[in-house]
Amino acid sequence: MTVYLDVIWLLNFCFDGLLLWLTAVMLKRNIIWWRMAAGALIGSLMVLLMFTPFSLYVQQPFIKLLFSILIVFISFGFKRFRYFLENLFTFYFATFMVGGGLIAVHYFLQNEIQMTKGTLTTYSFGTGDPVSWLFVLIGFPILWLFSRKRIDGIREKKIRFDSIVDVMLAFDGVSISLKGLIDSGNQLYDPITKTPVMIVSADEMKDVLPPSLFEIMKLQNGLTSLYDEQIGKWSHRLRLIPYRVIGKEQRFLLAVKPDRMMICYEAQWLNVSKGLVGLNEMSLSTDGEYQCIIHPKMIQTGKRISAS
Repeated sequence: MTVYLDVIWLLNFCFDGLLLWLTAVMLKRNIIWWRMAAGALIGSLMVLLMFTPFSLYVQQPFIKLLFSILIVFISFGFKRFRYFLENLFTFYFATFMVGGGLIAVHYFLQNEIQMTKGTLTTYSFGTGDPVSWLFVLIGFPILWLFSRKRIDGIREKKIRFDSIVDVMLAFDGVSISLKGLIDSGNQLYDPITKTPVMIVSADEMKDVLPPSLFEIMKLQNGLTSLYDEQIGKWSHRLRLIPYRVIGKEQRFLLAVKPDRMMICYEAQWLNVSKGLVGLNEMSLSTDGEYQCIIHPKMIQTGKRISAS
């Protein structure tokens, strides 16, 4: 059997380089290409050593670990011990993730059950079914891209969830609990009192507010309806907040003054004494991750509530 050692070495060099790149992406490390290439070169040398008298030593787990340490050290350097361990473990994680994915997809596509003359038979190779190089060449880049996209998605979701906090609103003795997203893009203020406005999905407030308020929301200009007799005691709480969407005319957002507003930020409850709750007709999050958008000014001006 002919073994094209140069081709095998080149493939391993490319794969090691991609795995190191994926490691850098996962950890947001600065990518220095010549260091990545040097690390991939060290990793690919193991293939060459497999065809030398040193092959018995190269296959030992301890030697493989030393090679991994050397690869990571050359590719990312050494700043402190924790930094180095993060790089090493993430490199192993990326290797197991992509390599394990290749094996999983390979066996998912395999068919080891056949029907022979009405008899159901299974078969397998005693030494395992080898994965073809063609499958690796096609599958590795696909799994690499898939892994990178999923990691970016997880990181984005983590950032979003880090900005999601618990919110408690009280109206006329009734309290509701919500999940709120702290969004610097929310810059709504009451133009008269300069009170920041929290935007809440109207559906979350139906058990607290009178139905007549939701009728006012449907009006283009509800100034005359704010003092309707059906609203009664709620009239002094209501505000109309002007806002503008790009490409559309100026519109008004109906806002309500709560009796109390509290936000749990960094494991500490904040009492927001100055704030309005703007009612939005549509759901703010399609997947239900949060029900309101918090004005960042509320976090800045909120007073921490003592344990007592």
